[in-house]
Order: sequence, then C-alpha cells, then structure tokens
Amino acid sequence: MARYIVIPARYQSSRLPGKPLLDIAGKPMIQHVYERAMEAKSDGVIIATDDEKIANCASEFGAKVCLTSKLHQSGTERISEVIDKLNFLDDDIVINIQGDEPLIPSAIINQVAENLQQRKTLKMATLCEPIKTVEELFDLNINKVTMDAEGYAIYFSHAPIPWCRDEFSKVKKKLPEDFIYYRHIGIYAYRTGFVKQYVKWGSSPLEKIEVLEQLRVLWHGERIHVAVAKESPGPGIDTKTDLELIRSEYKNK
Repeated sequence: MARYIVIPARYQSSRLPGKPLLDIAGKPMIQHVYERAMEAKSDGVIIATDDEKIANCASEFGAKVCLTSKLHQSGTERISEVIDKLNFLDDDIVINIQGDEPLIPSAIINQVAENLQQRKTLKMATLCEPIKTVEELFDLNINKVTMDAEGYAIYFSHAPIPWCRDEFSKVKKKLPEDFIYYRHIGIYAYRTGFVKQYVKWGSSPLEKIEVLEQLRVLWHGERIHVAVAKESPGPGIDTKTDLELIRSEYKNK
C-alpha cells in the first residue's frame, strides 16, 4: 500500500484570516508544515487548498498542489477530493496534517501512519499528548480527547473532559493527581476507502455543535485509535498569541 501526506489549507479563518500565508521566520506557515511533512516517510506530499494565493505560494516553494472546492466543511472532506482526483487506491494510507502545526516532528507523522498500518481492521488513527496545567485544560482553543482502556477515542471536545467533580467544583481548580488529561494533536491517518465513506455520511449533530470533524466518525459507530505521541508537536496556531509564541521560538533558535 502507498502512503501519502495531505495538508489541507484554506485561506478563510475567523480568528486569523490568511493563516497559512502568515510569516514565520521568513517563510509562510504552510511552508514550515510542508517541510516537516517532507522529512517523514511517504510516497508523496500534497497541499490541498481552495485558494489561488495559497496554491501559488506553495508552487513557488516546490510543493505539489491540488486545487479543491470551496464548499468543503472540513479537512477530511477536502482530502476526499484529492483522493478522487489523484486516484488513490482504497487500501492506501493518507495522513492528514493540519496546516497550522509548523513544529510537528516527522517522528509522529510516521508514528500515526504505522499505528494504523499495524492494526489491519482499523480505519482511522490519531495522536494526543498529556495536558500539564489546569490553564491548558480549560483553554477552549485546545481540543481534548478521552480514551478507553485500549486507546480508542470515547469523545473529543473543546471542553475539559471528563469533568472532575471534586477538583473542578472548587474555586481554585487543579488537575487531579490520579488522572491524566490529554490534548488532541491535529493529525490523522486514514485508509482511503474509509474517507470515501466518511464524506457520504454528511455532517453529524455532534460534529456541528463542537465544530470537530472527527466526531462524525464516533457518531456513526466507527473507532479511532489514539496513541500518545512519541514527541511533542509543540503548540498549534489558533490565535494571534499562538502565532507570536511560535515566532518567538523560531527567533530564539
């Protein structure tokens, strides 16, 4: 089976318009993500976008680009169009890297693909990392995930899940000592045949209310394996504060 990496990138963003093209250390954000993807094992890296400005920028730094519809509601829907246009086989593996994770290490890109490949009946896999502060847990810009005993996702949310009744009822909240909370990392591996099924389902109520595309999968009774990442991907970029933090990290390097 082949392994492809697709980076969905759209221009419109409610909090950071034109986010993929924002400058970080002399390069657009999308180029940093692309360069990290190129360090991983794959049979090709494709940037999937609905915007000519992003497409032209990506072409300038040598990326393969697939122009897609502006009507897609999620990165996975955008990837489905790439799968059709490039004629991927149903058993191929596609890795979806969010275009706002410029520090993502190649090791975890390989990890999520291998987790899927090793589980023959699994259709989708993703990663997480421990949450270390109560401030991070209650940050609504950070997605959380909770898993069962075998590492399969029970639920994803912007909210703190599960709710620790005893600790969180206090005025000064703190993380419980006997439970680990996890941040969901924005990377997925799918079998391409499953992506075709995903888009046929259409949006689910959970997906719409949380604005989290992976909830469509749980709504329809499918499983997502969630492993703890071997390396931290660093912070994603959702706000201007996140952007300035990343810029500072690159400047310090």
